[in-house]
Amino acid sequence: MTGSDRDGTRIAVITADITTLDVDAVVNAANQGLKGGGGVDGAIHRAAGRAKLREACAAIGGCPTGDARITDGFDLPARHIIHAVGPRWKDGTKGEDDLLAGAYRASFALAARHALRSIAFPAISTGVYGFPKDRAARIAATECLIAAESGAFDAILLCCFSEADALVYGKALEREAER
Repeated sequence: MTGSDRDGTRIAVITADITTLDVDAVVNAANQGLKGGGGVDGAIHRAAGRAKLREACAAIGGCPTGDARITDGFDLPARHIIHAVGPRWKDGTKGEDDLLAGAYRASFALAARHALRSIAFPAISTGVYGFPKDRAARIAATECLIAAESGAFDAILLCCFSEADALVYGKALEREAER
């Protein structure tokens, strides 16, 4: 586990199944329709209770890329799910960096608005959406460090599925924390 303390907030990179974390909110790498899919999105929908989460997401109606929405956590240990829609990678010239940063910022804003003190993020957009992991990790680390400065959070976790991804995210967090 790699970590950094910033203004009373513990930021850590961990390797775990995000659906098992006992935090105030887990972030779902969602699609615009909030309908569940593969990867993290599918795992969260299955673990939360597919029917209940589908109904809650249908009531929301969707979410644009670069933004986020919130639901209850249902059957997860986490009290809430923040559904963040990251961009599909095209070539890096279509605003992908700004959209990914926006998904993190919107997630933090929702968490703060709901007084959620601990939050766990997956590696948003790096799976089937194809965002380069090094680039995504730098953006995630930067946004986590900025959010920590607000004092609104006790713990921010960057939850990676593999040790290889955790190394990438850990190095990015170390680099960005030194700036």
